[in-house]
Amino acid sequence: MLGCFVLFLLLSALFQTSLAVTDGLLPNGDFKDGPKLTELNGTEIIGKHALPQWEISGFVEYIEYGHMQGDMHLVVPEGAYAVRLGNEASIKQHLHLSRGSYYAITFSAVRTCAQAEKLNVSVSPESSLVPMQTIYSSIGWDSYAWGFQAKFSKVDLVIHNPGVEEDPSCGPLIDSVAIQTLYPPPLTNDNMLRNGDFEEGPYLFANVSWGVMIPPMTEDVHSPLPAWMVESLKAVKYIDSNHYSVPQGKRAVELVAGRESALAQVVSTTPGKNYSLTFSVGDAGDSCIGYMMVEAYADRGIVRVPYESNGTGGFKKADLQFVATGNTTRVVFLSSNYHMKFDGSLCGPVIDDVMLCMQS
Repeated sequence: MLGCFVLFLLLSALFQTSLAVTDGLLPNGDFKDGPKLTELNGTEIIGKHALPQWEISGFVEYIEYGHMQGDMHLVVPEGAYAVRLGNEASIKQHLHLSRGSYYAITFSAVRTCAQAEKLNVSVSPESSLVPMQTIYSSIGWDSYAWGFQAKFSKVDLVIHNPGVEEDPSCGPLIDSVAIQTLYPPPLTNDNMLRNGDFEEGPYLFANVSWGVMIPPMTEDVHSPLPAWMVESLKAVKYIDSNHYSVPQGKRAVELVAGRESALAQVVSTTPGKNYSLTFSVGDAGDSCIGYMMVEAYADRGIVRVPYESNGTGGFKKADLQFVATGNTTRVVFLSSNYHMKFDGSLCGPVIDDVMLCMQS
């Protein structure tokens, strides 16, 4: 009898482990597995559990690639299928996570009729509105990242459209929902900044080449780009060396919104001490051509780093020397100018390999 009980516990543990979310696309995160024909009224999904692995609420549509709405061709962000969230509609999936760990959700989205669309992304008790007014790419959609800390081992991920339009079918399309476990880098003796090489960040889809947008946030505690926060109104782009030119390592940040977005980190300093901030400035090799300028701020210090881009990659080193005046110092990077590629997509200079050291 004892042996059977032990076996039961082992099987239960294995079952619980099998439920744990792994990094990458969520179960049916690409919506390839759709509702039955009997659970569709045209494109509208009928039934709370009609979409496999997801629970729906409100007016949710199942959109296939090539679908037309009147004279408008609906863009499916990736693959062959997506869902569209109408007024106050949402999709929800139950996740089994490691309590206390940090995660980033990556998803692709495109707005349709409405101009001021936002998505409310939540994992209780945390939530955030992700703005979608600006389209950064030329393909009609962008991928976004949102970070959180798991307060419980069993949680619900909810993507909700809080908009109220006259036409309920004017909501955004959602596709390719993925998750990434984040491991916030510790401080090292070589660098007072955390994640200065940007190697730790949200999930990047291997088969796509448009990067992931890190939207504006007011704090860095649960940032999808650990230790960093995006200030002001617009996003920055998280890129990888598989699809872009990256100065160092496998990941970097492209400043695609001019002065409307700034990448920042707050670090502990000693008043009166001298510090050296070094970093790389370059271009992503994505045909972003022109005269670029990166501005870096630290305490009262400022440096403007020019970079002439021919759009094929490359970088230069830069540094900023400053004297700390407080116990904390905000390190900030932004692009002085706005840049656009020939295809209409927003672009800008790349920063990477950021290091801060106290001078002896």
